[in-house]
Amino acid sequence: MEQVLLKPIGKVISGREVIEDDFWGSEISIIEIDSAQYSTDVLMGLTDFSHLEVIYFMHGVKEDQIELTARHPRNNLNWPKVGIFAQRPKARPNRIGLSRCKIISIHNYQITVQSLDAIVGTPILDIKPYMKEFGPIGKVEQPHWANELMDRYYK
Repeated sequence: MEQVLLKPIGKVISGREVIEDDFWGSEISIIEIDSAQYSTDVLMGLTDFSHLEVIYFMHGVKEDQIELTARHPRNNLNWPKVGIFAQRPKARPNRIGLSRCKIISIHNYQITVQSLDAIVGTPILDIKPYMKEFGPIGKVEQPHWANELMDRYYK
C-alpha cells in the first residue's frame, strides 16, 4: 500500500497540557496556522461558521502504545471487547484524531475554539468548517457502552 506523508498546517499553542479521557467541553484552545506556509487569507470566510472540524496527529501517543487488535474500550472489563476501529481511542493505528469544536474567535493566524480534545503542541493536519449537511444521514445508533464512555467526555 502507498505510504502517505502529511505536513501539519499548524499546531495547538494553548489549552490542555495533559492527555486525559474526559471533561473537554469547556476546554478553550488556540490553533495557530503556520504563517511560513500560509497567508491569513486561508481563514477568510471561516468567521461565518459556528463550528470547525479539526484533524490532528496525536503526537503524545508513542508507537509502542498503538493498539492493532480488539480490546475493551478504556480497558473497562464491563464493556465488551471490540475492534480498534469500533472505538475511538488515542492509541489508534495512525494516531489521527478528529474533533468538532465551537469557533470562539479568529485573529490573524490564531483560531480560538472550545471543546477541542487535543493537547498543547498537537500538530494540526487540516481544518474544515462544519456544515450540518455533512452530519449523519438518518438515525444515529450506538451501543450502550459508548453512551457510558461519552457521558463525561464533553462535560
